[in-house]
Amino acid sequence: TTTTTTNSNNNSNNKVALCETSTNGDTPNDGSVLGMLNDIQSKVESIQQTLGVADASSNATYKSATSSSSASKKKKPGIDVVLGSQWGDEGKGKLVDMLSQEYDVCARVAGGSNAGHTIVVDGKKYKFHLLPSGILNQDATCIVGNGVVIHLPSFLKEIDGLTKSGIDSEGRILLSDRAHMVFDFHQMVDGLNENKLGRNKIGTTKKGIGPAYASKISRNGIRIGDLKNMDFFEMRFRELTSAHVRAFPGLEIDVEGQLDYYRSIAPVITAMTTDTIEYTNDAYDTGKKILIEGANATMLDIDFGTYPYVTSSNPSIGSVLTGLGVSPRKIHGIYGTTKAYCTRVGEGPFPTELEREIPGSIGEHLGVVGAEWGTTTGRSRRVGWLDIPQMRYSTLINGFTSLNLTKLDVLTGLAEVKIGRAYKHEGKIVNTMPSCLKTMSEIEVIYETVPGWSEDISKARNFEDLPLNAQRYVLRVQELLGVPIRWIGCGANRLDMIDRGEGWDLASKEDGDQ
Repeated sequence: TTTTTTNSNNNSNNKVALCETSTNGDTPNDGSVLGMLNDIQSKVESIQQTLGVADASSNATYKSATSSSSASKKKKPGIDVVLGSQWGDEGKGKLVDMLSQEYDVCARVAGGSNAGHTIVVDGKKYKFHLLPSGILNQDATCIVGNGVVIHLPSFLKEIDGLTKSGIDSEGRILLSDRAHMVFDFHQMVDGLNENKLGRNKIGTTKKGIGPAYASKISRNGIRIGDLKNMDFFEMRFRELTSAHVRAFPGLEIDVEGQLDYYRSIAPVITAMTTDTIEYTNDAYDTGKKILIEGANATMLDIDFGTYPYVTSSNPSIGSVLTGLGVSPRKIHGIYGTTKAYCTRVGEGPFPTELEREIPGSIGEHLGVVGAEWGTTTGRSRRVGWLDIPQMRYSTLINGFTSLNLTKLDVLTGLAEVKIGRAYKHEGKIVNTMPSCLKTMSEIEVIYETVPGWSEDISKARNFEDLPLNAQRYVLRVQELLGVPIRWIGCGANRLDMIDRGEGWDLASKEDGDQ
């Protein structure tokens, strides 16, 4: 809109017209910075010509630069990333499954089998822990990057389950030769550590992820590529097991039995093993479309999460670079996934938490209707209202270009819906995410209440199909976060989703799309 009043005089209308029309006829003002610069430059040229001081060479250089910039507005190739923006279990896999049909390469870059994604296809559930859920696209190659820690027995079991379900993954899975291995004794140590903590337990999945990363950081870990030389692998394995037996009295490891097992699977694993850093960058250079499937979520990040109630890796945007071996310049779209409410598995702060066990309560509604039980552990998830300060923090760290708002349908039937709009501590508004657990425990949440809706939204495929109050809720969340919501989840099935289009993705705007 160029005017806000109806009584503008002719002069002001003329000024508006001048601002909207390029005086040199080359490049109209499209409202972009470039368009405005073109207008300014054309006026400067006119003044220079009037004064007789026009600099043809500088004008030519400027026009060449702007023409080049305009040409560069064509859609750029890049690596797109789907990340969890809360405490995990947001529904990342469903978006990845939908998007991956258009991608050539799908990859995991951090975490291990502690992650869990469930995809429903034609009423059939597929559960993923180590493999990218993009494996359901028969044309996609799936990478498990160097930042992932891999429990090979679980990995092979997952592949076997897919095969029995009719999914052919032969030749489509690549393991990084630099990815570290999780052994059974890592899982045993994980359980021992958790039990020692007693009432101060972290709430780990006991999948051995932390101890495996500890071996990696201690520089005595074993990598997938080591299986190519069994003599070297055996030497490293004996050293690693000896170190763990010394560190954990009473820990029993069947070293010979484990070595026999790894000898038996080595041919299968080495056939999938490659330098995924080279593979991924070659794929990028040849124009292939690459999608990263994040595991866990930002609030479980070892650096940015509610430490120590976190995972042992960096499931935020930085892990794409370190866990796959690509330049930040190659990142394109960054898609944050968030539920229309909030959940958390395990211990740790949860400011907007609701009591789930009270019959007839809103907490029970969210837990039961949302089927909030962990894919990996089967534990019931804690539930609460959407937390805007937490989401702003996650957005700040990751730089989301658009959001995927999942499980909006779970809110159906509630008379009113609350949004955790701000934090207050000791009477003052808190403008950041506190790092101190004590402060977090004392946080008071300021809520905003909006009307609910009762209509079934599972068949909605366009934003306008949603009930008015559901639309208002989505728009209010979008307003509070300052990031466009492109995708909206309306049901459990694969296709129960609204895609508002690329116009609701800041990455597309950067490409020059309107």
